[in-house]
Amino acid sequence: MLTRVLEDQHGGGFNPLDTGHLGNFVWTLVIFLISLPVIWKFVMGPISKALLERDARAQTAIDAAQRAAADAERAKADVEAKLAEARAEAQKIVAESRTRAETVAKSVEAASRAEAGKLLEQAKREIQVEREKALSAIRGEVVELSLAAATAVLGRNVGSEDDRRIVGDTLTKMKSGARQGPR
Repeated sequence: MLTRVLEDQHGGGFNPLDTGHLGNFVWTLVIFLISLPVIWKFVMGPISKALLERDARAQTAIDAAQRAAADAERAKADVEAKLAEARAEAQKIVAESRTRAETVAKSVEAASRAEAGKLLEQAKREIQVEREKALSAIRGEVVELSLAAATAVLGRNVGSEDDRRIVGDTLTKMKSGARQGPR
């Protein structure tokens, strides 16, 4: 309420820049100049110090963020390099595996062919042996039939060992001539 009374007496409020009241202006200036060192020491000093500390903390945080970003970039590059190296190693392993598989396949194929060749040769030998046995049996039958026919034709007993040998030799000569073919 007191402020209202003062406002009414002076025609409004207190205006320190009003040059009509030079005394008020001078006292305001004197009080400001006297309180300025106190304000500077107790208000502006701590505020300036707090602002400087805040700036230092912000700069520290910015530096740490930049270091972290650089570390992250290096880590990313390392990971990409290791990934590329792993890919190359995987491709190398796959290529080696393919080569080994082809080698094994060729080896198995060669072994199979060799085994098949052995079996074929064995079968041929067995066939030859059986053929020789069959031919020998047929020759024996032919000799017996020839001797029986000769006995019937000659009317005497033909069948001694000597007769058998002569017929066998004759058949062998005939067989040798048949293998050589006509001349």
